[in-house]
Amino acid sequence: MQRSGGQERIRDAHRRTDNGGSTVDITYRSAPAATTDPGGDEGAAAGHRPRRIALELLVHGVGGTTPAEMLDDPRVVRVTGDDTAAIYRCATDAGAEERPVDERESDPEEPVREAYCWSNLTSGNGSRALWLILLPFMVANLAHWMRPAAPRGHPAQRLYDVLVRILALTLTVLLAAGACEVALDLLAWQCAGSLSCSADRSWLGFLSTAHDGWWSLPGRRLVVASAFPLLLVGLLWWLSHRTWSAYESASPPPRRPGTSRDTPPSERPTLCLDGFWYGRRVVARLRSAHAAAGLLTIATALLLTAHDADGRPGADVWLRWTGYVLAALVAALAVLSVVIVCRTARSEAEPDVETDRPIVRWLPYAALGALALTAVHTAWARPGWTSAGHLPGDGTFAVLAVLQGALVVGLLLTAGVLQRAARGTERTALAGLAGASVALLACALGGVLTGGVAQRTADWLDRGATPGDAHAPMAGPPVLLSWQASVIPVLLIVVLLLVVAAGFQVLAVRREVVPDIPGLYEDEEKPDAQRTKGIAGTIARAGLTDRAPVLIGVITAVTFVLGTGAVLGARLTGLPPGRALDGAPAFVDAVAETAQALGSWLMGAGVVLLLAMGRRAYKDASARRTIGILWDVGTFWPRAAHPFAPPCYAERAVPDLTWRMATWTETHDGRLVLSGHSQGSVLAAAAVWQLDPVTRSRVALLTYGSPLERLYGRWFPAFFGPAALTGLHREMDAWRNLWRFTDPIGGPVRLTCEDGAAIDRGPLRDPLVFGRTLQHPLPAQTLGHGDYQADPEFVTARAELLAHLAPGIPQQPGEPEAERDPGPGERPAASQGSAGRSSE
Repeated sequence: MQRSGGQERIRDAHRRTDNGGSTVDITYRSAPAATTDPGGDEGAAAGHRPRRIALELLVHGVGGTTPAEMLDDPRVVRVTGDDTAAIYRCATDAGAEERPVDERESDPEEPVREAYCWSNLTSGNGSRALWLILLPFMVANLAHWMRPAAPRGHPAQRLYDVLVRILALTLTVLLAAGACEVALDLLAWQCAGSLSCSADRSWLGFLSTAHDGWWSLPGRRLVVASAFPLLLVGLLWWLSHRTWSAYESASPPPRRPGTSRDTPPSERPTLCLDGFWYGRRVVARLRSAHAAAGLLTIATALLLTAHDADGRPGADVWLRWTGYVLAALVAALAVLSVVIVCRTARSEAEPDVETDRPIVRWLPYAALGALALTAVHTAWARPGWTSAGHLPGDGTFAVLAVLQGALVVGLLLTAGVLQRAARGTERTALAGLAGASVALLACALGGVLTGGVAQRTADWLDRGATPGDAHAPMAGPPVLLSWQASVIPVLLIVVLLLVVAAGFQVLAVRREVVPDIPGLYEDEEKPDAQRTKGIAGTIARAGLTDRAPVLIGVITAVTFVLGTGAVLGARLTGLPPGRALDGAPAFVDAVAETAQALGSWLMGAGVVLLLAMGRRAYKDASARRTIGILWDVGTFWPRAAHPFAPPCYAERAVPDLTWRMATWTETHDGRLVLSGHSQGSVLAAAAVWQLDPVTRSRVALLTYGSPLERLYGRWFPAFFGPAALTGLHREMDAWRNLWRFTDPIGGPVRLTCEDGAAIDRGPLRDPLVFGRTLQHPLPAQTLGHGDYQADPEFVTARAELLAHLAPGIPQQPGEPEAERDPGPGERPAASQGSAGRSSE
């Protein structure tokens, strides 16, 4: 079998799962001997280290790792940083720049190695477990950054951002409304107001009508119960403020005069802008508006109930007019919250340090005051007022569902306009509609969480009956929540079908590449069939990552259709599905009853599972680290849409890396290789974008297992699309990227250096050897996404980058200046700085 023919067939089979269809070089590379550092011999005669010292700064990926594991040495010391994020070195390399080379244990031609550990930013102390309830907010925040790569300043961009921020605000209102549904409606209004429900529940205490006490009046029960949603909004505000102080406070390095940072911001890539990773004031303004919206939601629930009571014949007129005045106050504050959200756009050209206006700072306190006045109004005694059925205002969930659907449609249309104006979008996920799809999924997650808590609470209170059934002792949650629960089994069936289809896809790709696997290795005359199938299966499963857009697109479309059907069903019938279809054929009626019961159980079980995960994560550091992997992927981006989302660790990590590279190269005038794995490669690229050209000319970028193009370039095209990555490598030609076919996350960046050399090195052979050999008597492991440093190509690529940086590197302080002409292919140091790249 010809090796090249096998590579072509594997490439074609692998591309069957890649809707981009771009061709990449798949020649398997054998590792040549590492190149020698051109500056490595200087100073050897004197018995001291070379004066042009080199540094390799390692950045780990998702899930994190320990400094000892990164540096392959149990003896490590912290160089700079704190317990949250820090840079470490081997103990033998501490102060290596100032010591003679013979005092070091490592090879003098090897760079000094440092490890930047940032895992505690996402999986540190036990309070991270509380972040699980913020999942819908995190997904909504991602939608903000998924807009298509239209030219900067396109008029539809601002509309897109405003729509996402308003949708994020509806999620806060939805969460507060869900808390009001549980505490005010199910507990205080329905159960405490029913003798059959509260008879054997002593924990209801003075709220139960069985006691006929001062607090058992309907309005006063509601006021007491409103403490629960109030505490929830306060918890969200506290979490946001606490993380805001820790994460959004890192400032970018100071400017170098005369660098490209003096170029107008409109002419620089977005990730190069000084204020991109400094969104402190934006989060503060959004937090003020969202906190006020949550408080006003509670006040609205109380006002609607009191208004229903004051509309009865014989009610006090002054109470009715007081309610009108409070409603006007609540409406005015709500409008102000929406205006603040719409006007709070990110200012990325410069760090936003502008002091907020008093009206923004005091808005939450005004909303809290309005809630207090509303509580007094609601608690006022109203003779003959009793609670029965649903709490007035249960149509709030339907209004929110319709509003969120309209916002998603608006995002779809706006994204379509932006996509048509974009360039180089052939590999963009979902044809530029990924942001709208993800926004819809955020709404669905919010509905499942809030509805699940309500369904589980109703299941618990109604003594085992399905919420909404005719024989249930309580009216249960709003009808819409029962309809939404009923469509969950249908959605799960669709997901199951997609999983089965993906399984068949894996089998098909594996069968296609199996014959070609042995040909990729030399001297394999009798290949092991089981070994061959294992490698082919790993390649096939890794290719499923490129099918994610199809999966998300189908799930989004089905979710939108089912959600629309649920809203229409609740609106047209006013009854839960089981009761609404009582007159239908027996099979249809049975399906409706089953879907309603199963959906209610699934929503409740999902909430219980979420709470169990949070409890375990709070007590178990390893479980907390596993959950932190989700945040590693989802919280890379700043909180531009939702201030209650988990904090953006990159707003601390990117300035950390930028400061380290800028200060080290300034102090030692050496060469630096920024070496990033997986998500660490994304942080590394973002940090390089923030460097000025003088510093960037002394820095090389080595990425491996990198999702820069495969995931970020396709899902976030405005920031990591082809134009952005091309601009990065033009400003920084010293870049190599390692990838494997067996890697489900990393992939090629599909760029070429200006000298014609490919940035991508791969696909690397995985496993390194096929069978047993004298050097490898045991079967080599298939590495997939991990352990790229075990491949000889890693050392080769790093040596090439160090050699690429060698010409024109300035002398160390104290070293005599050597007057010489630039060698072949070299450029004077001054011209490097002005050009903003390491070589031509």
